[in-house]
Amino acid sequence: MRYQVVPVTPFEQNCTLFWCEKTRQAVVIDPGGDIERILRALEDEKLTLVKVLVTHGHIDHAGGVAALVEQTGVPVEGPHEEDRFWIEGMPQQSKMFGFPNVRSFEPTRWLKGGDKISFGEVELDVLHCPGHTPGHVVFFHAPSRLAQVGDVLFQGSIGRTDFPRGDYDTLIDSIKGQLFPLGDDVAFIPGHGPMSTLGEERQFNPFLSGRFG
Repeated sequence: MRYQVVPVTPFEQNCTLFWCEKTRQAVVIDPGGDIERILRALEDEKLTLVKVLVTHGHIDHAGGVAALVEQTGVPVEGPHEEDRFWIEGMPQQSKMFGFPNVRSFEPTRWLKGGDKISFGEVELDVLHCPGHTPGHVVFFHAPSRLAQVGDVLFQGSIGRTDFPRGDYDTLIDSIKGQLFPLGDDVAFIPGHGPMSTLGEERQFNPFLSGRFG
């Protein structure tokens, strides 16, 4: 499997393309906006988009889903249904954050922990990692030792928990109970900022190494 990060929206959100090298089938994870930029990236790599995946329902991650699906007709998988209220409230989020004309959408498939996602010869594992939002999911490709973790974990930081139905203790439990067991060698693409590894964050992230709290 190969991947490419395409930063989108004023929040520089790490929209990510995953694709199967053999079939050139691809998924787009978290198309928050700037749809034409995402479509150009797919075209440049000569990829066929087959699915849109969503980690959680915040507008910088999911604000472009409806528009992308309208143009491509592909199914949407994710997030967990606990984030339905965020997706249904997309027009309100649009007004709050100044994103023009953002529409809500209904995922083709709500995801839960333990689900699998397939495209080409690639299979991703789904982990339910609440805390930042109640329905946040993470996508993990075991053979590549690579995860797209959305806003659960960042290099040197963790996701915010001050949004509706966010919870700090739940987020820490998700990181330590769902992500860290994947292995220190796993590299991850966060929702914003540079990549890191779970081992680096286990050792040096002040929210997780015992230096805070």
